[in-house]
Amino acid sequence: MSSNVKNITQTAIFVAVLCVISPFSLTLPVSPVPISLATFAVYIFSTILGTKKSLIGLVVYMLIGIVGLPVFSKGGSGIGVILGPTGGYLVGYFFCALGSSLGYEAGERISSDRIVRVIILALGMVMGTVICYLFGTVWLSYLNKLNFEAAFAAGVIPFIPGCVIKIVISVILAVPLKNRLKLFM
Repeated sequence: MSSNVKNITQTAIFVAVLCVISPFSLTLPVSPVPISLATFAVYIFSTILGTKKSLIGLVVYMLIGIVGLPVFSKGGSGIGVILGPTGGYLVGYFFCALGSSLGYEAGERISSDRIVRVIILALGMVMGTVICYLFGTVWLSYLNKLNFEAAFAAGVIPFIPGCVIKIVISVILAVPLKNRLKLFM
């Protein structure tokens, strides 16, 4: 199989998984932002696929949602979702992908020690998530005419425990999955 076909196939699988997982979400009574497993998929696939393929996959995912397929949280679609209260978090997925992929790549470059590499990967995921939260909070604050603290309380605080769990599970699963999939990559 040519490398172009492999790259397209790997990216398409990421997009497909993201499209299937993202609509399943839970709404919290304290926030207009739903809980979704989308960031979990982004962490895993970005670690496995690397920066370029994961960012291309996210662009494709966003375009699929913008043109009307119900792939965003709660089955949402259209440009209104991107421009709505959760739009900043959707844009923030790009930073989660960058944090995961660059964290993995940096760990591989910097150290041969597995624990050091895992710590660097986790730090990359955390940094990507912090930037995602920042974008989401600023956008939520602007759209809902909330001060930053109120938007932070509604759009970040309730989600921190879940993100910690997603990052821990992603760090545990992503590298072994990447190693097992090397035959296909």
